Amino acid sequence: MNRRALLAATGMAAAAALAGCSDGAPGDGDGAAEPTDTPTDDPTETPPTEPNGSLPEGSPSSPTERLRELVAGNAGFALDLHDRLVADEDADNVFVSPYSVSMALAMTYAGAAGSAEAAMRETLGFSLGEETHPAFAELQGELDDRATTDAGPGGGSGDDEDDEIDAFRLDVANALWGDAGYPFAADYLDLVDEHYGGGFNEADFATDHEAERERINEWVADATDQRIEELIPENGLSSSTVLVLTNAIYFMAGWEQEFDPDDTADATFTALDGTGSTVPMMSQNLRTDYADLPGAQAIELPYVGGEVSMVLVVPDEGEFESVEAQLSGPTLFGVFEALGDASGDLRMPRFEYEFDAELSEALEDLGMAAAFGPGADFSNMVETGGGPGIDDVFHEAFVSVDEEGTEAAAATAVDMIESAPAESFDLTLDRPFLFCIRDRPTDAVLFFGRVVDAGSAQG
Repeated sequence: MNRRALLAATGMAAAAALAGCSDGAPGDGDGAAEPTDTPTDDPTETPPTEPNGSLPEGSPSSPTERLRELVAGNAGFALDLHDRLVADEDADNVFVSPYSVSMALAMTYAGAAGSAEAAMRETLGFSLGEETHPAFAELQGELDDRATTDAGPGGGSGDDEDDEIDAFRLDVANALWGDAGYPFAADYLDLVDEHYGGGFNEADFATDHEAERERINEWVADATDQRIEELIPENGLSSSTVLVLTNAIYFMAGWEQEFDPDDTADATFTALDGTGSTVPMMSQNLRTDYADLPGAQAIELPYVGGEVSMVLVVPDEGEFESVEAQLSGPTLFGVFEALGDASGDLRMPRFEYEFDAELSEALEDLGMAAAFGPGADFSNMVETGGGPGIDDVFHEAFVSVDEEGTEAAAATAVDMIESAPAESFDLTLDRPFLFCIRDRPTDAVLFFGRVVDAGSAQG
């Protein structure tokens, strides 16, 4: 049996972001694979191989031009961020939600101006400018429509052909946590509320930033069904924090074609470094969309309802780094377009893991440095002055894949601090000085003294 009929998932990079949702059932792809050893009802021709052996390129299939531009920009940013994260020497399994990161930063971008606005627009792929915000609202509306899908005749809980079932659960929540006395511009808060549903919560970071951190983390945990419990680490915020922008996303869906647990058996998975480990390998024979690509295979596994799917890209042995390096927005869409009707045997491991990262360094390396720290221009966020600057971006994600389907969750928090330049100083204690040791919360003076001759005070 050739490899089109026997897909052993011994190495995979799951490209299953919601930006790559399929709009149709298996067999609706623009391209197709060659017929497998198990014939299909209507086999189609194999897409032509790229002459240089590289992955094909494509474009998103979103229903409107505005959505196509937003999705294309988001996918480009997603692969740029992935490349940066896997470049770390200790990178192993990586999993992020580019949708969550982009949405949290889009709310931040709404207040940017000058060089900060330009840097964020370029890095995040926000080529729509001010139209970015209504575009995100439009995309969220599209995803909200997926929450209940017509199951078709006999597919619901009753006998009525009009029965509907919950195809999957997709919860997206946004919130702002801001210092009560900070001069946030009403227009900015209204824009975020209109397009992102980001309600404003008053916070007191100066008095007790740790208590506020715990409150934000509790909100994230509730929004992710307790899968993300400590998005912001201890001391992740400070008394200088004036605003935290948060996004949380939770996803759960069953496979349209579930795996039978009785067919799951232990098998060897060969890691990137060549070591082998025993893992539970799921197995089934199925008809779905598949592509035989230069140096890789790809397969699409739809979830219940058929409108959302997981796409898995499985590089040939020894080709993982080469294929991963080729992935970009256009080549990811090219993989989607190459998928076509096929049938065969699939084996893939169950897996579950978490991934977390502080994204500030990665984002600065990608070109967003102008949006960070003192002096960043977020003047559109405030009534007067330059506004706050980004201090850090926290992200955490979880994924679990088994015989029944997929559970995934992610959250992002953007910590912003007062960005007015601090008073500068250049001080050398080379003359007599006074000093004390105090308790800062109460100002109780515990010790007081003076040094008039440092030479005689050397122990």
